[in-house]
Amino acid sequence: MSENKPEFNPQESMKLIEEMMSKVKDDELWRRAKKRVAFKYSATLYVLINGLLVFIWLVTTGLNSYFWPIWPMLGWGIGLVGQYFDAYLNASIYSEEKEFHKLKNKNNQL
Repeated sequence: MSENKPEFNPQESMKLIEEMMSKVKDDELWRRAKKRVAFKYSATLYVLINGLLVFIWLVTTGLNSYFWPIWPMLGWGIGLVGQYFDAYLNASIYSEEKEFHKLKNKNNQL
């Protein structure tokens, strides 16, 4: 009984690995692009809605009254800052690829 095993071809294996890594990177880029679009949408809504709140405050109570729109602005603003960091800075700070290369370089030094 002889089994037909496929031959191991290093070049083909490397090509498959490169294709898989390219797919993973494409998926990561799509994920980051979606987060950035969501942030831009949220920032637009933040400006429009808080502008409306300031207008309501101005029309109903005037300039010499307590500026109550500051509270929704601050609350929503904190969330918006977090969303910004996640969309634009998180990829560079918490990159799995960077960590992998750090560990690989450290391991090569040993």
